[in-house]
This record gives sequence, C-alpha cells and structure tokens, in this order.
Amino acid sequence: MLTIKILGSGCSNCKRLAWLAERIADHLGIEAQIIKVTDYNDIMKYEILSTPSLVINEKLVSAGRIPSESEITTFLTNALEAE
Repeated sequence: MLTIKILGSGCSNCKRLAWLAERIADHLGIEAQIIKVTDYNDIMKYEILSTPSLVINEKLVSAGRIPSESEITTFLTNALEAE
C-alpha cells in the first residue's frame, strides 16, 4: 500500500491535487492511503517553499504546483516499483 500525502493549507489547489492523486490511484488499481497534511509544522518537515506538495512513501515528488495526470501516474508507478 502506498502512502500519499498532500501538503498544504487545504486550498482549492490542495484539494484538486488530492482528488487527482486518489482518482489516478483508483484508476491504476493501486491501494493507497491519502493523507492531507495541513499543520504548518508538519509541512515544514519536508523543507518545501510552497504548496501544494505531493509526497509518496515519504519521498517528496512535487512541490509548489499541481502535477499533470501523466506525471502523477509516473510518480505512483515508480513508487510501486520501488516497494
């Protein structure tokens, strides 16, 4: 099972990234836990400068933007292969 974290305040971009990640994981048949991290101190542990950010299995894969669907697909499949 993958652990997918969405780092951000809960803004519309953060919600969209969470929705995309969940939708793509479902489409690929990947079992994943989606966690929305909104606490500032928890977000700063990843040393990012802007949100939304995407973390898969504790690896920061994107920060400060909403990645494309193909990018998210690649991030998820790469994380599966690394397990």
